[in-house]
Amino acid sequence: MDRLSSLPDELLYHILSLLPTKSAVVTSSLSKRWLNLWKLNPNLDIDDSLFIHPQHGKGESQHIRQSFVRFVDSVLAMQGDSPINTFSLKCITGIHPDTVNRWIRNVLQRGVSDLSLFTDFTCEDTEEDSYQLPRELFLSRTLVKLNLRSEHCVDWWWPGGIWSDSLALGVLKSLSIDSDLIFCGEVEEFIPSFTALEELRMGSMEWRESDVTVSSATLRTMSLHGTGCEEFVNPTSVSFDTPNLRVLSYYDLVAEDYPLVNMKKLCDATINLILTDKQVKRLREPNNEFWEEEEEEDEGNVVVNFGNVVKLMNGIQNVQKLSFTADTLEVLSQCCDTMPVFNNLKFLGITSEEGRGWQAMPALLKNCPRLETIILEGLLHYVTDKCGDACPCISREGKGRSLRACPVNRLEIQGFRATMKEMTMIKHFLDYFPGLKRLDVVIEDNEPTQLRNPELSKCVKEMFSLYSRLYPSCSVELMVSSFLQKKWRAQGHI
Repeated sequence: MDRLSSLPDELLYHILSLLPTKSAVVTSSLSKRWLNLWKLNPNLDIDDSLFIHPQHGKGESQHIRQSFVRFVDSVLAMQGDSPINTFSLKCITGIHPDTVNRWIRNVLQRGVSDLSLFTDFTCEDTEEDSYQLPRELFLSRTLVKLNLRSEHCVDWWWPGGIWSDSLALGVLKSLSIDSDLIFCGEVEEFIPSFTALEELRMGSMEWRESDVTVSSATLRTMSLHGTGCEEFVNPTSVSFDTPNLRVLSYYDLVAEDYPLVNMKKLCDATINLILTDKQVKRLREPNNEFWEEEEEEDEGNVVVNFGNVVKLMNGIQNVQKLSFTADTLEVLSQCCDTMPVFNNLKFLGITSEEGRGWQAMPALLKNCPRLETIILEGLLHYVTDKCGDACPCISREGKGRSLRACPVNRLEIQGFRATMKEMTMIKHFLDYFPGLKRLDVVIEDNEPTQLRNPELSKCVKEMFSLYSRLYPSCSVELMVSSFLQKKWRAQGHI
């Protein structure tokens, strides 16, 4: 007997659970010991692309699709009523929704606790306007984790509002919905209906009402990627009543107001408050008469007052880790004078873009008295006279004042392009961050960079060697990919 076959059943079940179901079934031919093992495997992973190979055009064959259906039907039939823990189904090659729902009902009846569905139904596949999940899913009393993904739409809806039933999905702790469109009714009713939910992820949310309240006493982790109200309109107000939330990822159009932000236990936040280019121009030129004339002609272009974003900042000020996108940093320029102090913040991540400014950087750096690490994804940004002393783009008195007040000891710069402006900024950081002990500059293959020029790459290497000598208290390292390392070695620069 081979050593693998001598292992206990429980261990063999675990090994089989790591394989796609198609591969697990094949193991039945290994020996008599393996003949029926896969049938009792409580974890099924079914992927139609492994069976149909749509990349080779086989997904268009009705005969092959029917073979896949027969395969799944036979797997479920052979397992009978045996309990099932995990069921993962990827089905994106024209299988009829009724067939998929039959499979889902099967595993629900067998008490599945972890269900992952990746479906893609076109209008030709469904008789209705959209694919509807089976009614039994909303009434499950065993589902703990549910992951729904669709290329087109996830319609979380059933006539009669089943999810309002206090017994519906009563033990669900993790819900992830990822789709270009999500229909789930009003979020004020949708999220609180899950009485045990601890983790929520929703992509491409569109608010049905202009005043939104996200409320849950049980959530620990939440990721909301919103697109504002219908037709990309900024919401009037967004409130969060999530007192036990620890981790937040929030992407949305900027709201006019944030009346309630109850997140006192929040530790980690990523905020992306999305702006249009027109809104950015309006923020930078608030007294320009052109904007008033344009607003009279087109009411849809009215730019709301974004100063109330400070209420959102006040609500998350206890975080230890915080990341802002370039748009968010631009929005924060409206509350530089009222920026809260982030007393617990140790990690700050900033994404920069050439079309967005750093006006809020000085106030932000001054208000992080315990900051240890900063990661900057890009250095290039839109230069204004309000960037302050955080960068050397404009010469001014009191140079480096906000940097001197920041206790950061580690700085990482990603997406380095080796421009002269970036080199100047790096020296500025070395000059004025008083406690800086480590500076890592990362060069990535996919970023446009001047370093493909042999002479310039040699110059940059020499410049960083000089920095290491000029600033001995700080470890300065240029971190390059293996591809660039080979290239530099071939050029004799390493």
